[in-house]
Amino acid sequence: MKAEIQKALDLVRPSLQADGGDVELVDVSDDGIVKVRLTGACHGCPMSQMTLKMGIEKFLKKQVPSVKEVVAADA
Repeated sequence: MKAEIQKALDLVRPSLQADGGDVELVDVSDDGIVKVRLTGACHGCPMSQMTLKMGIEKFLKKQVPSVKEVVAADA
């Protein structure tokens, strides 16, 4: 599952990089919780939580149905 998630994140990455940010896969739990770290301009951005939930999480759930939730890793 981790490889599938990494592939999906690679598809999301260009749009984040266009805004000066990026996303890094930190961990995937057995129960489908994906932990990511937003970096660059995305780190600390007021819209980062929306990017995480409405962008990255929504996309990952569509690409990898076993994903239950995407959460931010502590910096």
